[in-house]
Order: sequence, then structure tokens, then C-alpha cells
Amino acid sequence: MSRVPAAPLSLEMTVTELLQATGQLIRRLRAESNPSELTLSQLAILARLDEVGRMTTAELARAEAMKPQSMGAALASLEQDGLVQRHAHPTDGRQVLFALTEPGVATRRRDTHLKREWLSAAIAELAPGEQQTLVAAVALIKRLSDS
Repeated sequence: MSRVPAAPLSLEMTVTELLQATGQLIRRLRAESNPSELTLSQLAILARLDEVGRMTTAELARAEAMKPQSMGAALASLEQDGLVQRHAHPTDGRQVLFALTEPGVATRRRDTHLKREWLSAAIAELAPGEQQTLVAAVALIKRLSDS
């Protein structure tokens, strides 16, 4: 018995499916890697500080496309939790730089490890052909994000 090939998805349906799939994957990764239940914004701040180093509230707000007031609130919460700390700006006494603390670095590393661990296990469950398709899809998704 031969299968009839599925009709190709319209561009609109493809966009809808891709948005849903990526959203679900992001939510799943967050659930698997966030036992401390930090917000997505807080996780992004930890990642940015880990990658870039010390930054001001305004720099972080611009980098994460957030309002400065929202960034200030997120940083205050992270500071209260002991994940970031304030440092004097070396050239401008009016500004404050934020940096990860040791617990902040540990939280970031744990988050990254748990994401990779879950995703590696999930990919390992795929058939070899599906894994190859996923590798090809990753390259296409990267191209989309760079366009």
C-alpha cells in the first residue's frame, strides 16, 4: 500500500507551525532547566552578564530590549537572591555596574548544563534519519535568525 505524499504547507501555515514549535521548545527547555523558577528575563540577564561581563542597568536594558524600569526591577530581584552584585563604575561615579556573583555563575552553569542534558537525551531518542533532518533544520534556523 503506497502512501500519498502530504500536501506542502502554505507559507502562512509554515510560519505558524514554526512559531508554535519553537515556543514549545523554549518553554520545555525552560521547564527542564529552571528549578529556581527564575523568569525568562532574569535568565537572559544572567546569560548576558556571563557572556559580556559587568554592565550598567541601561546597557542591560538596551541589550535585552527592556524598559530601564523593568530591568531595574529584575536586577533588584536578582541582587536580593544573591545572584548579581553592584560594583562602582570605574570612570563615572553616577553609574553602577552589575556582575554575576559566584552563586549567579553557578546558577547560569547549572541552567546551561540542564538544558544541554535534556536536549541531548531528547535528540538521542530520535531515529538516525530524524537526527540528520534536525541537523539540516538547525542550519536553516540559523540562517533565518541571521537574516
